[in-house]
Amino acid sequence: MSENHDVPTQRARASARERLAQERAAQQQKQAKLRRIGIGAAVAAVVVAGAVIAVVVTNGGSSPGASQSLVVPVNATGQNGTVIVYGNPNAKHTLDIWEDFRCPICDKLEKAEGTTIAQLADNGTYKIQYHMATFLDDNLGGTGSMDALQVAGAALNESTAKFKAFHDVLYANQPDEQTDGFGNLNRLLNLAGKVPGLVTPQFTKAVQNRVYAPWAAKVSAAFNSSGIQGTPTLKLDGKQLNVFDSQGNPITPAQYSALVRQTTGAK
Repeated sequence: MSENHDVPTQRARASARERLAQERAAQQQKQAKLRRIGIGAAVAAVVVAGAVIAVVVTNGGSSPGASQSLVVPVNATGQNGTVIVYGNPNAKHTLDIWEDFRCPICDKLEKAEGTTIAQLADNGTYKIQYHMATFLDDNLGGTGSMDALQVAGAALNESTAKFKAFHDVLYANQPDEQTDGFGNLNRLLNLAGKVPGLVTPQFTKAVQNRVYAPWAAKVSAAFNSSGIQGTPTLKLDGKQLNVFDSQGNPITPAQYSALVRQTTGAK
């Protein structure tokens, strides 16, 4: 039976409940395994009031680069330059997005709605304020979230457009979160090569010397103190957007656009 019926039958609703119960049971087994091997728990998706809140934060995040001086990318904004603004800074509305480059649910949302989310920033409907997290490094082990973020900082230093392009490349090539596939600077530099004009000798040197690692640690700390409980989280003008349906699937681009119009009061 198709999962796309507009008016689901009792059998379809029962089937959906059974799938959700199976997913929760599988996730509980995964968490137990993580605890046994000393990595810690990470919840891949928690269904709350019809929305998915991905990967619950369980600790304070890692902070490499603390011994280096803080260098803030020239195109960063906010306190300590911990916010990345994409779109017209003077746009009437603001979409805040909290993400972790290693988060699989962020990747799921990006693949489903990333183009539409960006288009609405491009056409001036809102500006996007990105708030990046790195807590999956602590939850699952490794340094991939932090490494990806510090390389993204080097991209941001070039331009906001290059940050956004690199952001999109990372999600298009995201490895399984437990493999720590981003914890390799050579791989990240290869991915940066997919962004036209980004990789230069200066950019490569900044990445290899981890110039923006202290900044990445500041960005991570800002997330940890934000009160946001998981990624991805989206808020439009301070109102949280439920961008997943009751079965844990991203809503369609058309539904997302309608949700934005409803939230902003646009006709």
